[in-house]
Amino acid sequence: MFEKLELTRMAQSLAAFSGARMAVIAENVANADTPGYKARDLPAFAEVFAEAGGEMRTTRAGHLSSFSAQAMPRPEKARGHEAPNGNSVSLEAEMVKSVEARQSHEMALAIYRATSDVIRASLGRPR
Repeated sequence: MFEKLELTRMAQSLAAFSGARMAVIAENVANADTPGYKARDLPAFAEVFAEAGGEMRTTRAGHLSSFSAQAMPRPEKARGHEAPNGNSVSLEAEMVKSVEARQSHEMALAIYRATSDVIRASLGRPR
């Protein structure tokens, strides 16, 4: 039932994207001392969502396009300065990115929770 709602589909996609970004960030942190390692990151969710055809545009009255959670982007090299050993991981930048990913994930969960509360209320069921 929930998977048919565009809002919950978008929230699910954002949660999956945030989890994938957190995995890339964790890999960067794990390789912070590896000589020659280049930091990676995923493109912004808005770009990925738009490329997958998920921009919120109406194609006909009451109809919105959908986004596939399986359309995850590949990590690409992140910009940054290299250390003398060729490593481009900045632990400070990775901390900032991890906070952004956590906030995105929490927002997706809050959207999903609010949507389920609205549906429960419309059905007359308590929390």
